[in-house]
Amino acid sequence: MLPPRQHPRSSGPQTSLSLASSDPAASPDTQEPGSNSDQGQDSPTESASSRETWPIETNHPDAVGGHKIEKEKEGENEVAELQVIRRVSNANRLSLHEIARDRVDVVAEKIKVMPDELLEELKGELRQILEGTGGSHHIEEFLYLQKLVQGRVDLTAKSLAGAHRVQLEILVAINSGIQAFLHPSVSIPQSRLIEVFLYKRCRNIACQSALPADECSCEICTSRNGFCNLCMCVICNKFDFEVNTCRWIGCDTCTHWTHTDCAMRVGQIGTGQSVKSGVGHTEMLFRCQACHRTSELLGWVKDVFQQCVPGWDREILMRELDFVKLELDSPKNSENEEVGRLISPQEACNKIAEVVQEAVRKMEMVAEEKMRMFKRARLALDACDRELEDKAREVQELKMERQRKKQQVEELESIIRLKQAEAEMFQLKANEAKQEADRLQSIAQAKSEKAEQDYASMYLKRRLEEAEAEKQYLYEKIKLQESQHAPQGNSSGGCSDPAQTIMLNKIQDLLKNVRSMPPKTEGQ
Repeated sequence: MLPPRQHPRSSGPQTSLSLASSDPAASPDTQEPGSNSDQGQDSPTESASSRETWPIETNHPDAVGGHKIEKEKEGENEVAELQVIRRVSNANRLSLHEIARDRVDVVAEKIKVMPDELLEELKGELRQILEGTGGSHHIEEFLYLQKLVQGRVDLTAKSLAGAHRVQLEILVAINSGIQAFLHPSVSIPQSRLIEVFLYKRCRNIACQSALPADECSCEICTSRNGFCNLCMCVICNKFDFEVNTCRWIGCDTCTHWTHTDCAMRVGQIGTGQSVKSGVGHTEMLFRCQACHRTSELLGWVKDVFQQCVPGWDREILMRELDFVKLELDSPKNSENEEVGRLISPQEACNKIAEVVQEAVRKMEMVAEEKMRMFKRARLALDACDRELEDKAREVQELKMERQRKKQQVEELESIIRLKQAEAEMFQLKANEAKQEADRLQSIAQAKSEKAEQDYASMYLKRRLEEAEAEKQYLYEKIKLQESQHAPQGNSSGGCSDPAQTIMLNKIQDLLKNVRSMPPKTEGQ
């Protein structure tokens, strides 16, 4: 048997949505117009919106309440956005009709100059239309927009490559009918948006597989635009986020998936002769619409229960049992009834009881394992508590040690401050002593200079006195000689004595030396 349906695998980057199993009965706010039970073969465009656009965790009772809180927050945000948008000028406004009708490059140029508030308003307007809160008016508006988009032949990969991101998101949302492409937290590359628009990639934002998925060459995958055999129902072409459940049936041969209620609605579940059961014995069979081969329904249910029961709680188990009962009570195939005998009610009940008993045994084993895990966790918790107490005592001791260290540090700091004060005092005294030494040195230098000047002055004075005395002596001597030789000079006819001439030259040189000496200053 094919394993139970898991989350659709993604061949590209994941979006910011978290996927979980969902229950349409518990989350009516997430359902979009149209369900699997009231529609037959829809076109890919009309069936683009799945029964659940947003995945919701149903294993927790807070799922519906949390979704309502998110709705209220979104409503408050929309009110705040509308208050801001009222202040924006209407000059650059662009309608959804223009985006769906006008050329891609023209609309892209207009969107580039539009403020972000108007772009968010456009996306919010389209989200309201896709939600269908306005009744028939919104449905007609959506069908008209979709007709405009699907009737255009200029929307090719080349033209869409030049589109604005918001413009491309709006076109993809109109073409697919899925408002998730307009959500702020969903970020998909523009190249993938173009592939989704051109039916070359799965429109399920949690799958995003290249089409045809797994390069399947069957008639359904090659003929239906946008169909993905990894996450969509063969009958209704829709997808949802239900996993680990009997609400999806997988074909043993071609691995295509089908909603169980869709299979019951179109008569794909009935009684017939199985290859394994032998001649004359009938089983509940599922006939795949893709490959037209049959699979044992009871074996499928058994495999689902065996693999998925550990993750179910009591409420989910009861819901799945009710769904299995509905499957087994579905109308039998009249053609197959003629082939062999019908399975008796007692035998069917016994088989169901075996499956339920096995599921209950597995749940009991899981419960026992959880109890053992709980006991181990309790022991680990007690050990942690004891360890915490030991750590608390160690922390207390460390605090006391820290307090002692702190006191020692404070004492050392006080000693350091005292030593610093002493050092500053000694430094001050050293500075004063240095200043006094500089002052005494300047005084000694001044006195030394004065003594040298006094000595030089005294020496020069003494030399001057000696020169004056010698000058006077020479002068007297010359005068005496002149007086003695005057008569002789007159008789000799004016002839001068050479010795007298030499003496006069010496006197003149001595007088020049005296005159060239520096004059005495006032202090001297």
